[in-house]
Amino acid sequence: MLIPHRQYLLILAGVFGLWWVALAIHPLHRNVWLMENALNIAGIVLLAVFHRRLLFSRVSYTLMFVFMCLHQVGAHYSYSEVPYDAWFQNLTGRTFNSLVGWERNNFDRVVHFSYGLLLAYPVREVFLRVVNVRGFWGYFLPLDLTMSTSMLFELLEWGTSVAFGGDLGQAYLGTQGDEWDAHKDMALASLGALIAMGITAAINWRLQRDFAREWVESFRVKHKAPLGEDELPRLARKKKSS
Repeated sequence: MLIPHRQYLLILAGVFGLWWVALAIHPLHRNVWLMENALNIAGIVLLAVFHRRLLFSRVSYTLMFVFMCLHQVGAHYSYSEVPYDAWFQNLTGRTFNSLVGWERNNFDRVVHFSYGLLLAYPVREVFLRVVNVRGFWGYFLPLDLTMSTSMLFELLEWGTSVAFGGDLGQAYLGTQGDEWDAHKDMALASLGALIAMGITAAINWRLQRDFAREWVESFRVKHKAPLGEDELPRLARKKKSS
């Protein structure tokens, strides 16, 4: 709390820059690394362009930082080949998969879950501060957007793998033979976002005095007149009068 927002953002950016450079050196599959970094770079550019108009909280920047660091590990090794099992075995003498009963490399599943868990709150900040939603919608819409973007990513991943084809397409897709891989990834991202919004709601319920009233107000109909075919004549009259 003693560090100003912009200074905190610069510190995180500097640490992430070092992390990015370190993992950009000799990735396991350079072409996969390039594809995995495309969306990451786009996200960083958006944050940089809009940081003066929309400065996020330190919490949101920290959550985004952790997610992008995890993503860089997956990009360096390719998600299906991250050697977390070997790392765990070197430390404990047994593999992590044997400890928890996993039969595949689940680093991609962990990151999909982290997508929802870590990014739903920054999305909530956008909805509250830009769209000005309140009550129930301040929790549902971040969950909904996280779920829909997770679905869009799976479609993009599928389209990219088809476009490139061959071993590169398969390495990028990383299904590891699981025909339900995309469904499980989307479900985990949704679960992560649901947990994040549940924790946020619990904290606000405990600390926000008008929490219940705000929820009730968020369900109240704000405009009584129907839209659709009823709205068209109103728009026409308004345009004519102006």
